[in-house]
This record gives sequence, structure tokens and C-alpha cells, in this order.
Amino acid sequence: MSQKACWKADLKASRDLSRLDISTYDFVLTWFESWRLGRDLPACRETAKIFWNEAVKAKRREDWQYKNWGAGIAWFLAWLEICERDGRVPESVPERVRNAVESAGARRGLARLTRKSYRSWAMRFAAWAGSVERVMNAECCSAWLGELVEKGDLSFSTQKQALNALVFFYKDVCGWEEVCLNVKMRKKRPRMPVVLSRAEVNEVLDLLEPLYRLPAKVQYGSGVRLSELVRLRVKDVDLDRGLLTVRGGKGDRDRVTMLPMSLREDLSRQVERSRRLWEEDRKNELPGVAMPGGLARKFSKACKEFGWHWVFPAKGLSKDPVSGVTRRHHLHEKVYGEAVKRAAKKAGLVRRVTTHVFRHSFATHLLESGTDIRTLQELLGHEDVKTTEIYAHAAQIGNSRGVRSPLDVVG
Repeated sequence: MSQKACWKADLKASRDLSRLDISTYDFVLTWFESWRLGRDLPACRETAKIFWNEAVKAKRREDWQYKNWGAGIAWFLAWLEICERDGRVPESVPERVRNAVESAGARRGLARLTRKSYRSWAMRFAAWAGSVERVMNAECCSAWLGELVEKGDLSFSTQKQALNALVFFYKDVCGWEEVCLNVKMRKKRPRMPVVLSRAEVNEVLDLLEPLYRLPAKVQYGSGVRLSELVRLRVKDVDLDRGLLTVRGGKGDRDRVTMLPMSLREDLSRQVERSRRLWEEDRKNELPGVAMPGGLARKFSKACKEFGWHWVFPAKGLSKDPVSGVTRRHHLHEKVYGEAVKRAAKKAGLVRRVTTHVFRHSFATHLLESGTDIRTLQELLGHEDVKTTEIYAHAAQIGNSRGVRSPLDVVG
């Protein structure tokens, strides 16, 4: 078995460098490694060039920074050559932890975004710990999580996500039967959601570029999350009954929500546009769309069936980040999100408007119209009704509850 080599340990043990050089090299190489692993790029000279051009030169630096950081990168590239010559595998502790979490997550069948989140938290902890011995010490892990809670200014859900990631690491990667990380999470008071009035929603929808107007109408009219919207499949749209089936939503739960009857004709035309792209892909003998979970193995030909095609497919082809296969992806979340922000800016809205505001507005407007909280909980796919209740607070303030300001009465 090849021996693992960690640049940080070798740098620390280097006798031909001053303490200042070691500190400087450690800074730039930690930065380089974090940047590289975040983009799934290998440790090589070409990656170092991309890092230098895209990250280091992203803004103006001092001459001494270019000189010292360049020396650090040169030391790392020379170290890679020595590792190759000696038959050692250049893999730092954070990289080893990250790869192990990704592998274990794939075996467990965790969703891609969950694996990405878990490996990111585990890598951050390993970078803080600095050595295998400290990584395997539960007290060190508790100390890091405690520091994260006290100084990180993170939401309760983010704190819990970090804790779950490290529990997964110790249980599923290290094989520990019991994991005891004595950390007290700090809860923050819930914030009121940003809700647009019906007139503001209409204005934003009118100002949206035509390509993104229908997805926005579906999101506001059905209350789906962004990920659920872009991943809609043709087979999950029931135009006759006015229903949308959300598959594998948050918490890997399926649910049914409403489909606005006013969108039946528009969605019917969109499905036909999707069919034309599907036919074009089949004619060109392209790979089918990405399939969720293990369905790609169980139903190997389903990816080429029209029912599994995206309702909102992308115009062009792109490389699948998981399999590396070039295929047609769905509408990109970021592209759609930026379009919504542009429309809100044109409308002159000063509040921060994201795609999730459509979901907030959907929930609030339904409550104001008399929908009961339990029905809304099912439509939104909330596991706990307490999550849904925040919209009740947003809907019951002011005139929507029939309350008048005393100033209006005096006037």
C-alpha cells in the first residue's frame, strides 16, 4: 500500500525554510487546497496556474505577496515531484477526510448535495485539527463545534448540519459505535420571511424575461422550493387534475401540491417544447437525463423516456458533475435566480427578493385567503407545523386581521 504524504506535515518539518517562510507558505497552500477541493480539481501544476490567475490575481496585490506566495506554490510543486519519485501519495489530512466522507456517503446513497455539505464540514474540521490524531479525538471535535457555535454566528440549522456531518464521519467512516460530542447548540429567534403583496408579485412576474416567467408563476402558484421547481419531470405534472407531484423533496419526502388552473395552457405548451428537445436528443443518440437515487440501475432505459424528461430543460448540453456524462440538464437554479433578482430591481423593490420569496408569498397569501394551517403544512411539505406557523404571524399583522391603527381612527 502506498504511503500517504501530507504537505502540511512535511512543510512544518522542513529545515531549509525559516519560520516566517513556513508560516507564509502554510497560508497560501491552505488557501490553494481549500480552493482546489471546492472545485474538485487535482493537485498539479495546471491547477496551480488556474488558482494563480483566478484567485490570487482576482484583485491587486502587493509585490511582496506575489513573491512570497509564488515561492510557496513553487515549493508545493517541487514537493509533488518528490512524492511521485518516492512513490508516496500526496494527500493531506483534510483531503483524506473529504474523500472518505464522499465515498461513505455514496455507499449510503446520500443525495449529492448532502454529500457535498458533509464533506465540506468534515474538511473544515480536519483543516482546523491539522493532524490525524486530533481528527480522531472527539474532544477536539467538540471544541471545534463549540467554537463554531460561539463565534460563527450561524443559524441553528447550520450548526446542526455541521454536527450531523461530523457524527456521520465518526460513525460511517471511522466505524465508531457511539459518538458523544457534548456541544450545546445556540438557537436564534426566527426571522419574519420576506413577503410580497399580490400587486408586487404581479409586477415582478410581468418584468421577468419570458424564458423565466412561467417557472416563476409555477413557483408562486404551487409554493414549491427552487430545487423542486427546476427538477420537475413531465410525468409529475397532472394538467387535468391541476396537481404537481414533488418527488424527493426536503427530507427525501414526496408530496402533492396544487397546480394553478390558469397555467394549464402555458404548461401544456411548455411540455410540448420539452418534447421537441427530447426528440432532438433521441435523434442525436444522446444520453438520457439524470435519474434520482438508484433508479438509473434499476430502470436503465427510463432516463430516455419522455415522462422522465425535465419540464424546464436547459437550452444546451452540459457535463453532469456526478457522472461526468454530457447530457441535457434542467434549468439552472442560479440563472433563474439572477433573472428574478433583475426583475425585482426593475420593479423598484428595496427588499431582498430571491426565488424563495415566491414560496413565502404563496403561503402567506393562502393563509390570508382562509386556508387552514394544516392544509398549508401539507402543501409546503413541512415536517413540523411550527415551521408553517411563522406564516400565520406574517399574515395576521395589521389590516389582514381587521386591526386598525389608532392614528387612522383619530384621523
